[in-house]
Amino acid sequence: MIATLGPESILKISNADPTGWRFDNSYARLPQSLYSRVDPVPVADPKLVILNEKLASDLGLDADALRKKGAEIFAGNRLPEGADPIAQAYAGHQFGHFTNLGDGRAILLGEQITPGGLRFDIQLKGSGQTPYSRRGDGRAGLGPMLREYIISEAMHALGMPTTRSLAVATTGEQIVREELLPGALLTRVAASHIRVGTFEYANALGDRAALVALTEHTLQRHYPDLLGAENKALALLGAVIDRQAALIAKWLCVGFVHGVMNTDNMALSGETIDYGPCAFLDTYHPETVFSSIDLAGRYAYGNQPDIAHWNLARLAEALLPLIDSDQENAVAAAEEVLAKFPKDFRRHHVAGLRAKLGLMTEEEGDSALAGQLMESMQAVGADFTSMFAALTRSVETGGPPGSEFPGNSAFLPWYEQWTARLERQNHSKSEVAAVMRGANPVIIPRNHRVEEALAAAQSGDLSVLHGLLAALAHPFEETAANEPYRAAPPPGGPPYRTFCGT
Repeated sequence: MIATLGPESILKISNADPTGWRFDNSYARLPQSLYSRVDPVPVADPKLVILNEKLASDLGLDADALRKKGAEIFAGNRLPEGADPIAQAYAGHQFGHFTNLGDGRAILLGEQITPGGLRFDIQLKGSGQTPYSRRGDGRAGLGPMLREYIISEAMHALGMPTTRSLAVATTGEQIVREELLPGALLTRVAASHIRVGTFEYANALGDRAALVALTEHTLQRHYPDLLGAENKALALLGAVIDRQAALIAKWLCVGFVHGVMNTDNMALSGETIDYGPCAFLDTYHPETVFSSIDLAGRYAYGNQPDIAHWNLARLAEALLPLIDSDQENAVAAAEEVLAKFPKDFRRHHVAGLRAKLGLMTEEEGDSALAGQLMESMQAVGADFTSMFAALTRSVETGGPPGSEFPGNSAFLPWYEQWTARLERQNHSKSEVAAVMRGANPVIIPRNHRVEEALAAAQSGDLSVLHGLLAALAHPFEETAANEPYRAAPPPGGPPYRTFCGT
């Protein structure tokens, strides 16, 4: 996914910062129509709230030095050596409507090169106004930044391609939303921040040279094996389609709802990006929506594959000028490649469902078998994560899921079909259980636990946050220590709602 560096780039970063910062800022060498140079806006009193020490080490950074002196960097008051801060320009279809956007409250410090030669964006989120702020204050609140930290790190532990969170720092200032909130910045790490909306913006400029440069840059960074393709734009489209099909399938298999799948929130790297009003399913229902602004349910859990396909069609439109000089031929070629998405998604999704059900061979009726389970779960209001965890335990213990599930008897006919299917594949119970253990987490960022941790953190108590993060780091393990984090929320509470934090 991430290209290694050639000798020329290594020379450019030979004088590395003693704390480990090694920047080589390739995006800032693209046409300047794609970004604006801008410095973070200093804050009054920077303080480090949390540092992801393992990630820092993986990036080649000195975690001890960052813990002692990193607050000023993570709050934007001091630039690390070699940084070349920019705000990226992009457009996007937000709830289906096109608009010009850009980093209105984020600044890309540069691209960190790891000791192994891998390249990662280092971005400050909440770093103040930029030319793209559109009258916003460019700031962020502590709660939403810690929320992204929690969810992105949980997604990483679940095996989801995702941006990561390196640090959260407070500013010593208040920001105004519906109420006064403590200001904070998140330091986000990503394979890149190139989005579908980045290509939409380049195409809208009518600047063919910028579109060509962006395409070459994206291929070099994420799909270097396609640099020799006869039609690079078409090859890029096909590669992004497959990665997005795989990503959305993974989301569905853990019950993740992104919440705001605008085209500016779809990364060409295939990573999950922009954790705004996201959440995880408790009770299973395909029409589940958490976002307070998604009034029509456009981005509901079950709609995510179709929305991804729609977003990719917008990428195809942006690439048309490079696919073929003849508009009709370009559209025909793009549509042929776009038609792959439903097949690719179904292939990845069925493979994920087979793993969740311990199916190590393939039969034609496997998809229908999984669908029947989902229908039963929806009918009785079963908890998504707990149900699959219980099925895993049932293989290990040799009995059906326990009576803790509502309407348990409704599952018995399906359970008999499933056990018969397992018997036909001639694999041992331990083999089946091992596959299911690796596909069915027992711990997810339960919405009520996330809110509990955020409330405590904003009151000055970080112990709840650290306890939750420790449990989420090992989502497939059942231990006495993480048992409190596995339970579904108490019944009878109000519907859970999430907010963007902007």
